[in-house]
Amino acid sequence: MMKPRTALLALVACLLAGSPLADSSPSPYAGQQTRPIKALSEQDIAALLNGEGMGMAKAAELNGYPGPKHVLTLTSELKLTEAQRQQVQVIFDQMSTAARPLGMEIIGRELLLDRLFAEGDVTPDRLAAETTAIGTLEGSLRSVHLAAHLQTRALLKADQVAVYERLRGYDSPAAPLHHHHE
Repeated sequence: MMKPRTALLALVACLLAGSPLADSSPSPYAGQQTRPIKALSEQDIAALLNGEGMGMAKAAELNGYPGPKHVLTLTSELKLTEAQRQQVQVIFDQMSTAARPLGMEIIGRELLLDRLFAEGDVTPDRLAAETTAIGTLEGSLRSVHLAAHLQTRALLKADQVAVYERLRGYDSPAAPLHHHHE
């Protein structure tokens, strides 16, 4: 039996075998050296400032836990009651309120890290401190978004979740069955 770490490495190797990462063509980073914050695109910065999910909640979204923003967009199709719509709006507002300052902190930390490298002032200790801080902030931001999905699903009936999954294109026959709360 293969050890979990060995299995993971084998999977990554298979995925990279046909990947552009495996070739020696020009760097996909070419042109990004002029960004104010090298690690973040303009779209990334805007999304962080707006409290957007940036794919951080895929574990929830793709496993039957609808996101509040999309549920609100699909209010009619999901036949939300007015009470459900109001509760989902509260979840969305709370998520946005919590996510925006975290996004701003991430931007600030990335700017600092970028500046440390640009000015040649980075040290191993400072690098460890800044990347740890960024990782912690990103984890907190992801938790905010995942929690909102969890809270939203708790408000929906099983048939509403099924309609959501169909409308979002997640209703493939191979998808696992989910236990939805009513």
